[in-house]
Amino acid sequence: MLIAGFPAGAFQTNCYVVAPAAGEECVIVDPGQDAAEGVDDLLREHRLKPVAVILTHGHLDHVWSVAPVCGARDVPAWIHPDDRHLLSDPGAGFSRESAALFGGLTFSEPDDVRELTDGAVLELAGLELVVDHTPGHTRGSVSFRLPSDDVMFSGDLLFAGSIGRTDLPGGDYPTILRSLATKCLPLPDDTVVLPGHGPQTTIGRERATNPYLKEAAPHAGPTRGI
Repeated sequence: MLIAGFPAGAFQTNCYVVAPAAGEECVIVDPGQDAAEGVDDLLREHRLKPVAVILTHGHLDHVWSVAPVCGARDVPAWIHPDDRHLLSDPGAGFSRESAALFGGLTFSEPDDVRELTDGAVLELAGLELVVDHTPGHTRGSVSFRLPSDDVMFSGDLLFAGSIGRTDLPGGDYPTILRSLATKCLPLPDDTVVLPGHGPQTTIGRERATNPYLKEAAPHAGPTRGI
């Protein structure tokens, strides 16, 4: 398994490329601000051919470069339908004051956009990626798991020592606690968590030290409708 990444742009959003091995096909996860050059560098370094871009959610810092990256390689982008509108209207994911900062910028969908569903298994680039719908940060937030390798791309659901913010449009604190309880807490302790920002961690480390996972634990029983 080859996983390589870098923090992109002013937001330092982690962008990853994932492949069975060097010299093979790959997927790209969350190409954020000014990520195209970094992606190209990783593709050349590891001799990779991308077949898709997969997006953990629609916030601008995670999708900024999705259209140029997809367009340059003629590959589709995958996103949950509840966040698809953010590809062409990223300001809808921010407060009115914050959205004004991006008023002079124009964004559009890639030519080929495909929609994710909870529990789907994406068979891409020789990988099997399980899609977990994990709302709370946004309505369409998802995480991606590689069960065969105990790896989780958590987006802005779970960070080392923290979780994603819930004060932007589409965010909801009780909902993110349910997502943590139902999608993170059941995973093995040695599951490696590759988050949207900051360093990697493990489920075991977060279970033991992350106060938000401790708060989420009572929600780990039967889930309510989201």
